[in-house]
Amino acid sequence: MRDFDYKKLAERTWDKEVLNYIGLIHEYKGRQQLYLEQKPEELDKLVELAKNQSTEASNEIEGIRTTNSRLKQLMADKTTPKNRDENEILGYRYALNLVHESFEYIPIRANFILQLHKEMYQFMDVNFGGRFKDTPNEIDAVYPDGHKEVIFKPLDPFETPEAVNRLCEEYNDAINKYSIDPLIAIPVFIHDFLCIHPFNDGNGRMSRLLTTLLLYKSGYMVGKYISLEKKIQITKQEYYQALSRSSKDWFENANDDTPFVKYILGTILAAYRDFEDRVNVVSKKMSAFEMVEKAVNSKLGKFTKSDIMELCPEIGRASVENALKKLCDEGIIEKHGGGRSVFYSPKN
Repeated sequence: MRDFDYKKLAERTWDKEVLNYIGLIHEYKGRQQLYLEQKPEELDKLVELAKNQSTEASNEIEGIRTTNSRLKQLMADKTTPKNRDENEILGYRYALNLVHESFEYIPIRANFILQLHKEMYQFMDVNFGGRFKDTPNEIDAVYPDGHKEVIFKPLDPFETPEAVNRLCEEYNDAINKYSIDPLIAIPVFIHDFLCIHPFNDGNGRMSRLLTTLLLYKSGYMVGKYISLEKKIQITKQEYYQALSRSSKDWFENANDDTPFVKYILGTILAAYRDFEDRVNVVSKKMSAFEMVEKAVNSKLGKFTKSDIMELCPEIGRASVENALKKLCDEGIIEKHGGGRSVFYSPKN
């Protein structure tokens, strides 16, 4: 049986890269608090966008999708699900809303994790929502070309309830008794959760909900304004690689979870950096073209239309496309490639 002893985290020596991540995230967290106090109206504009992106991206990672128009209608409660994928998307949306609105009142205990899983499956005609797995499962990596690769065989069903209970106890002790920095305890917890893989389905999405929940409970609120799930979707291959490397010899308590810790910390730091960029764009009264121009000027090297849309959440796709075309026509930027591979760069 895998042992969970988070006291050992306090004794571990972390390399310079991990320590730099933690130091920078602490700095960004402090600056975010100033934004929260000074620019509340601008920040409100980012919340719904982040929720929509998180719901879309977390499901997209698992191959669950719908059209952009249907997604917007589902998120705005203007339609009802018409297939299995849309039922799953709507369930994630409700579970994510619960985390956003009630994180302070959700203890990190096995029964509350089960309740959150049940919430995620409330629109599905299945009997496993809110229950631990009853059949063996595996962790698969799904790559852009569609092929799957088994990267880990988790605990058996009979071991799962006790493992989740133990994991929650150790995490709570790490935060409350061992005085371990949450930025260390959170990715370790999420990695162990994924290695247990406690549910028949929905483990990846639950891990992302729990990441947001744990960060919120420790005062790291960036996921409210910038979608962490979107960041993970964009770097999905790196996510699977870090998970695979960190899981080697997990059953023998001999694994090194440093790659996964670094991946999660890098994701959090990238979100904080985007937060500041995005607030600086939306906080000034500018035309759509001026907003896109400012976003473009904040980019170094090549960038995509999606990069600019993330920085300009209050203007639509067509406005971004028109502004990029105008910037190309004026010789400020260059367009490269075609179709889905199009990207832009500053004009030399």
